[in-house]
Amino acid sequence: MADSAHSTTADTHETGGTRRDFLVIAGNALLGIGAACTAWPLVSSMNPARDVIAAGAPIDVDLSSLKPGQQILVLWRSRPIFIVNRTPAELKKLQEPNDTGLLRDPQSEVEQQPPYAQNWHRSIKPEYLVLVGICTHLGCIPEFTPEPGGTLGPGWPGGYFCPCHGSKYDLSGRVFTGVPAPYNLPVPPHRFVNETTVRIGENPPNVAWEFGSIVQI
Repeated sequence: MADSAHSTTADTHETGGTRRDFLVIAGNALLGIGAACTAWPLVSSMNPARDVIAAGAPIDVDLSSLKPGQQILVLWRSRPIFIVNRTPAELKKLQEPNDTGLLRDPQSEVEQQPPYAQNWHRSIKPEYLVLVGICTHLGCIPEFTPEPGGTLGPGWPGGYFCPCHGSKYDLSGRVFTGVPAPYNLPVPPHRFVNETTVRIGENPPNVAWEFGSIVQI
């Protein structure tokens, strides 16, 4: 009888403990779901709607917190857009023969950019680079590898490396010679609405240029 009573008490204690554990876990899960549901509208409201992006409507990007040497990624027309704040040293390197001598199209003669970005820095403001982050070989997304040298060898000036098939681009998105990718990375239409806000998908005033006119995405 003692063993039976002990077993009954233990079973009851174990069942009660298990039930309490379940209720605690379930309660915490519901609180977590509630918090996520509360936070999502705030996060979602900070970004353009998917249908707006897919339709190609311009998007504004605040660059005030983008530090020199850093890159951010945003979406426009469902494409990844790289935005980089290049340092003075990086801008200087883009004009040196040990960079330009590695490139297939150093003067950006192939139309992979709007006319206002057909320059050595391929941008409106030299420090801010805006690129479509899709390799012109088979459409992979290149990796941001800004540091010279490293695993890519002593001749690497810094830029973008596509790990899929080894294509390389400098920090202006200009393609190297001897790699599978045939063209520079595309530059989308963009303009600055103020000192630290770039509008992607819209040309500067009095410029008519269509993104669809580029040779290859």
